Amino acid sequence: MSLLVLILAVSAACCLGFGFVLQQNAAQRAPLSDFLSPRLLLDLMQVPRWLGGIALMVAGMVLGAIALSQGEISLVEPLLATNLLFALALSRKQTRQPLGRQGWTGLALLAGGVTAFIVAGEPRGGTAVANPFRHWLIIGAMIGLALLLTTYAKRSRLSAAPVLLALAAGLLYGVQDALTRVSGERFTQGGLTELVTGWQPYGVAALGVAGLILVQSAFETAPLRMSLPALTAAQPLAGILCGVGFLGDRLRTDTGALAWEAAGLAAIVGGIVLLGLHPCMPSGTTKPERAQALQRS
Repeated sequence: MSLLVLILAVSAACCLGFGFVLQQNAAQRAPLSDFLSPRLLLDLMQVPRWLGGIALMVAGMVLGAIALSQGEISLVEPLLATNLLFALALSRKQTRQPLGRQGWTGLALLAGGVTAFIVAGEPRGGTAVANPFRHWLIIGAMIGLALLLTTYAKRSRLSAAPVLLALAAGLLYGVQDALTRVSGERFTQGGLTELVTGWQPYGVAALGVAGLILVQSAFETAPLRMSLPALTAAQPLAGILCGVGFLGDRLRTDTGALAWEAAGLAAIVGGIVLLGLHPCMPSGTTKPERAQALQRS
């Protein structure tokens, strides 16, 4: 594994984790009438803390894009999932809660899972699938599932909405990472002209805006511990699926390697859940009357 890719991906995870905490601190005070509306972004733009969180998130996305241009998406995505460690660190400083057994277990599972997946899978580049049907099948499935989750979240409101919205956003961000990789390759091959004449950079922008609305709506309606684990788990899984499915990423496929890869992914998800549900994560200030208002609207 390239040391440059490691540094870039972990730096991106750091920026994303800190950014998510700051965004949720601000979004939890936004009007509930903005739920799943572009107005939510307009209202939050007036909050300095949220702008700071967005600046960190953008920095993380830029660093992540550079990492994707230097390494395989199946390698970068598990490293980006460590953003939860940095979110936990900032949240712990805010709440002064000790890590305890749950925190240390989650940390060990996440770090061990990322290591196991990368060591066992040995992600490496290959030839991207030329057949556009494969591209659209996988991308369409991810976006379609995200739309289904969003539709159900809108109906269920506070009962399950934050988790469903975060899952949907994670799927969109995973596809966005794949399209970012393709956009970088187009730019490398033909410069700016080649980049702007393809649909991929516009897809990156559209998915970014849609994902941002979903994430902020999830942050607005519930504590961070209800949304960030789902977001952090869904994004790498979707990104790895796109990487192996049509970007040409290759993983070891012998029985032992597949077993360790599956165990690594399971450990990553388990660690994410334990860390995301840790008591030090911001609990938010959503009051019962706010919840009842959203349920009635």
